[in-house]
Amino acid sequence: MSGNRLTDLFTVTGQSPWLDNLKREYIVNGDFARVLASGIRGLTSNPTIFQKAIQGSALYDDQFFKSVQRGLTTEETYWELVVSDIIGALDIFGPLYVSSSGLDGYVSVEVSPGLAQDMDGTVAAAQELQDRIARPNVMIKVPATKVCIPAIEEIISRGINVNVTLIFGLDRYQEVMDAYIRGLQRLGKTNPSKVQEVASVASFFISRVDSEVDKRLDAICTQDALDLRGKAAIAQAKIAYEMFEQTFSGEAWRSLAKLGAQVQRPLWASTSTKNPDYPDTMYVDELIGPHSVNTLPDATMDAFSDHGSIAETITSNVDGARKVLDDLSRLGIDMTSVAQQLEHDGVLSFQQSFNELLAVLEAKRK
Repeated sequence: MSGNRLTDLFTVTGQSPWLDNLKREYIVNGDFARVLASGIRGLTSNPTIFQKAIQGSALYDDQFFKSVQRGLTTEETYWELVVSDIIGALDIFGPLYVSSSGLDGYVSVEVSPGLAQDMDGTVAAAQELQDRIARPNVMIKVPATKVCIPAIEEIISRGINVNVTLIFGLDRYQEVMDAYIRGLQRLGKTNPSKVQEVASVASFFISRVDSEVDKRLDAICTQDALDLRGKAAIAQAKIAYEMFEQTFSGEAWRSLAKLGAQVQRPLWASTSTKNPDYPDTMYVDELIGPHSVNTLPDATMDAFSDHGSIAETITSNVDGARKVLDDLSRLGIDMTSVAQQLEHDGVLSFQQSFNELLAVLEAKRK
């Protein structure tokens, strides 16, 4: 081991740590050099991250006022600011994309959160962002809503990299993997040489699952219920990883693998602990396994660098994970209902961040 935990996470266990944050300071002040040197291998962003970045910094003001002077609308101006940051990050992570042969070095940008229930709009927005940014290491983020599952297939079939976000349940996760495979099969028929160039991750959310399940367990308030707090998210992720291994070793996958296709890696998202009683690296330490990604907020990245554990854990005690889910079910906690609630809340939260930022930018224009 190198002694650098983030580097070891990849070299020893085969998991790629990505940073779950982007702000202009990182690009302008050279912070990304430090981030890359620490062992971080990619980057994710979302509307809430951009809301905090743009509202919290004067570095966007000059570009903002120039965009306004050019006659752009408030929303067009928002995308100008976002795309500039994304391209800046893509250029910094580009050499890693090349040296890793397209495994890492990706930067994710999300389509407008208002499109979560609009399949055609999502496809059009993904294509527009792809054309506008025009970098091989960009990943377009698309929500895993029921409506957008066909959009994922369509976007992949066009040879565009996709980060599928807001996955909270096992059934939907399987639909996401199946959509990826169908998209690649379609691409294989039209442009087989392009199949090996497409990359995708499936962002499976972690801490929010425990927050919602723990709330329901607290309401039941029996000892059996209270003993299960903080266990649902990791248990569900272990089953998800088992599903990933099965899906990407099956017959449908083998023919795509012959064309050089990359597996759609599970990406553990929302990995900061929301409950201060839980260890701060719990959602990293317990979810380590090959061919996966963990996207870390700054504080979690620093905590793991300081005292995280390096060992494959995602494949250990899967039977225990099944028992946790069975015990939850016996107590009347329906994980499908949990996933539906969290998806609804997640879409709403991103829409709210997006709308609040547009309102702030609109006021600034005036």
